[in-house]
Amino acid sequence: MTPTETISVMSLKKLTDLFRETFEDESLVLRPDLTARDVEKWDSFNHISLVIGIETIFDITLTTKEISAMGNVGDLIACLQGKDIDIAWGKDRF
Repeated sequence: MTPTETISVMSLKKLTDLFRETFEDESLVLRPDLTARDVEKWDSFNHISLVIGIETIFDITLTTKEISAMGNVGDLIACLQGKDIDIAWGKDRF
């Protein structure tokens, strides 16, 4: 694994850990098509907590427009990549 791949995997693990903590589900596995409808505890309060957590972990600011455009976790990953966050789907699933 190259250093870039290692950073990318670490970023995906951080995001996975955040989702698991926010939604209190240690078995949660991120996938590109995962939506709020797929996660039992994904309500408006936890959505805000998730956004704040993402902004904190990756030291970014998400605009209302960016948040509104995210229909699934794949869209979130694409948004993070657009902000130069080294994160990508790989063979590792946490």
